[in-house]
Amino acid sequence: MFLNRPLFLKTNESMRLIVTTFVGVVFGFFIGVSFPTLSLTKLTLPSSLLPTVEYVEDQRSGLSTQRFLNVFNPLNRNNGSSTRAQIWVPTNPRGAERLPPKIVRAESDFYLRRLWGNPNEDLTSQPKYLVTFTVGYDQKNNINAAIKKFSDNFTIVLFHYDGRTTEWNEFEWSKRAIHVSVRKQTKWWYAKRFLHPDIVASYDYIFIWDEDLGVEHFNAEEYIKLVRKHGLEISQPGLEPNKGLTWQMTKRRGDREVHKETEEKPGWCSNPHLPPCAAFVEIMAPVFSRDAWRCVWHMIQNDLVHGWGLDFALRKCVEPAHEKIGVVDSQWIVHQTVPSLGNQGESKDGKAPWQGVRERCKKEWTMFQGRMANAEKAYFQALGADTTDSSAH
Repeated sequence: MFLNRPLFLKTNESMRLIVTTFVGVVFGFFIGVSFPTLSLTKLTLPSSLLPTVEYVEDQRSGLSTQRFLNVFNPLNRNNGSSTRAQIWVPTNPRGAERLPPKIVRAESDFYLRRLWGNPNEDLTSQPKYLVTFTVGYDQKNNINAAIKKFSDNFTIVLFHYDGRTTEWNEFEWSKRAIHVSVRKQTKWWYAKRFLHPDIVASYDYIFIWDEDLGVEHFNAEEYIKLVRKHGLEISQPGLEPNKGLTWQMTKRRGDREVHKETEEKPGWCSNPHLPPCAAFVEIMAPVFSRDAWRCVWHMIQNDLVHGWGLDFALRKCVEPAHEKIGVVDSQWIVHQTVPSLGNQGESKDGKAPWQGVRERCKKEWTMFQGRMANAEKAYFQALGADTTDSSAH
């Protein structure tokens, strides 16, 4: 049997057309279904179609090139509303990268504001300095005398370790002070939690003082003038020689404004530029510049609440430390050594409350020294540096 060849060819072409059409419809269907999720990274778009946006890919954000381009996908519009480019500014503070820089306020202050009126008119003055005292109400008269030595150019913060705050309202200055009350805590516990460098950034100098200081021969404004004059980043007033003196470095000298070095007992100072012969102040009445405090705050340990050992490590926050740490002699104080905070301890194993507190202080000193030594050793070993000469660090 013979087939008609033209008819046979026509039939094959018809079948091929039908199959091609069917495949095209099926392919088009799947393309249509999947198109809303199609990534535009496969497309090459003219630059004129994309707005000018600076994009920085950062691992922390989870952003990717695909996600970035999807912002401009017209199929990613909701109810016809336009979608703006996402913001990512890696130079913003951590956690604020998605905010436009001009809305970010990374720092704050203790300035008191009204609940009414124009915010721009709240502040009639902006104190340049901050003074904090860790207090119990039993020392109210001593604190009242001390506060009078600080002008209106100081913001006053009282940390109350005995829980008594409203009683202080008998003093007029208390009404403009900041009161923070947490029972049985030390000033370094408070400082770590309430004096973050970004909170106190408005203040040129930060005084972090004990409650048992006699200030008859002290004036805060004059003190700051001398600190500026002699370039001190970390300082303290000189101590009355006959009262509560532990170190020669902090002893007041009557023949000068400031001193930055001293002589100690034989063998106490391996280097004349290191503590306790230089680059050293005690922790009872330190004064920090804004920049020095930013460093010191980071060095304070959360669990070592008494701060013992900090005085020997303060030098790590300024350079050269033996020139920028010193004692102001012409503005001096008396350490009255009132063991009020020690009495906030608890009796245990037949020991008085203050004994337990003192033992904790000594233990913290040893722990802090160990942590600092280990941290420095690990750092220099990671650099491949020789760590045998500890005095160099």
